[in-house]
Amino acid sequence: MSKTYYVCKYTPIELLQAFGGECENLNQMPEGFDLADQIAHPNICGFGKAVLEAVMSGKVKELVLVNCCDTIRSVYDILEDSGKLDFLYMIDMLHSDGECSRERTVLQLKGLARAYASYKGSEFDQTRFIEAFKEPQKQKEPYISILGARMGNELYEMVKESMPYPVENDTCVNNRSVGEIKPPRTKDFDELMEWYAAELLGQTPCMRMMDNSGRKRLYNDPNLKGVIYHTVKFCDFYSFEYAQVKQNLAVPLLKIESDYTVQSSGQLLTRLEAFAESMNMDNLESGEKKMGKGYFAGIDSGSTSTDVVILNKDGEIVTGIILPTGAGAAMGAERALEEALKQAKLQREDIDAMVTTGYGRTAISDGDKSITEITCHARGAHYLNPEVRTVIDIGGQDSKVIRLDENGAVANFVMNDKCAAGTGRFLEMMARTMEMDLDQMSEAGLTYKEDITISSMCTVFAESEVVSLIAQNKETDDIVHGLNKAVASKTAALAKRVGGEERYMMTGGVSKNKGLVKTLEEKLGTTLVISDKAQLCGALGAALFAMDMVQK
Repeated sequence: MSKTYYVCKYTPIELLQAFGGECENLNQMPEGFDLADQIAHPNICGFGKAVLEAVMSGKVKELVLVNCCDTIRSVYDILEDSGKLDFLYMIDMLHSDGECSRERTVLQLKGLARAYASYKGSEFDQTRFIEAFKEPQKQKEPYISILGARMGNELYEMVKESMPYPVENDTCVNNRSVGEIKPPRTKDFDELMEWYAAELLGQTPCMRMMDNSGRKRLYNDPNLKGVIYHTVKFCDFYSFEYAQVKQNLAVPLLKIESDYTVQSSGQLLTRLEAFAESMNMDNLESGEKKMGKGYFAGIDSGSTSTDVVILNKDGEIVTGIILPTGAGAAMGAERALEEALKQAKLQREDIDAMVTTGYGRTAISDGDKSITEITCHARGAHYLNPEVRTVIDIGGQDSKVIRLDENGAVANFVMNDKCAAGTGRFLEMMARTMEMDLDQMSEAGLTYKEDITISSMCTVFAESEVVSLIAQNKETDDIVHGLNKAVASKTAALAKRVGGEERYMMTGGVSKNKGLVKTLEEKLGTTLVISDKAQLCGALGAALFAMDMVQK
């Protein structure tokens, strides 16, 4: 027997079960939208495409929709024309909980009941209807809540595995509160549907409802230890709510966005792990090993370079190594560690503890612990200058701005989108387009005559702009300044989002770009702290955490 899938918490699943239906929330994240893109407008959101992909692949044969937004209405029209479904129905659920809305909802429920009964060849079973209601279970112990738009199962599992507390899925389809009250004992179907309509509409409201003030109870629980706020790209309903949550929340908050594919979930892992680390610092700093020779190593495996720092028992840097990562993170890390040990005149067994961080941290099997580059850069920056409160790290594939507390712990952070816009890779590709090396680019951006604006931060489109400017015989210095300005503007915007404050430190390899540093300082209206150990900051933080692992 086929399952009847649904996508909204206002779906009357108990009614469907009363007719013998087996219901399941359609919440899987596909690899991509190959089939959906063939039949849908490109601007349909990722979730809408995920629904289309599931149907067109043959996985779904029965589907009940609720007209919660324009995307779902479009999805319904597309699927109705496709002929791929054995049963398709859309409920016209209204946006308020008034008497008229309830009367209208009763009519909708009766219409669905007739259509589903005809399809199933079954009759309404009151016993099954009553048994279908399950009282919602809430966490009674400390937990983390996921709020916002629906989150795919694959991403949800990743969140659960990353967090130091149990995770409650309170996203739009999952915070269903029908079942707190059992149906009345009556054989009158009309009476049951009147009660049921009130229950459906009286739930903790979603953001589509005209009065959604009741949602505040989702983040006012005293057991709540943190909130992960999830949005789907192009879903405005829940983007609006985030600002309100941010203003009223007293616990740590992380916003993440997905396009509803499995690929997007992988891009979010660093943010999730860094958020978890910020709530679990005591565990990161606990002594788990005994003192040996008194040397500690940190490896920062980046997309471009692999950095290694070795500290002695007094917390002094013995050596620091920066080597190209090469074709593999594990091999690059092994090569860099060997070179660092050679320079320090040490053996691997002399290292009491080793922590890995960076893009390839999980690929390095030789480390004792893996910690995100966000937490490690914060720790390293605090070591280099305890007065620093905001760290800017423009890496090879992403950019991060981290706000620190007075102890050097992460107070808040933001990262750029999953593309390479405004990163070191972006600058490297632009330099290649202009047939320059990075040292030449660094100097070229210091002086300019014409204030050129690069309108796109997409690497592909920006490259086209640069080629066009070259064809117009624009000066190289002017083009480079335009690129620096574009990167600086994007980075300054990230700093504003995170609540950046004095003093600012810039870390990573891009901190060597003199022209960009100057332009960024102008955008921020302050002087950046640039340490001679800027490129080693992540590895340094990792080595400091390695020190914490040893009982002294």
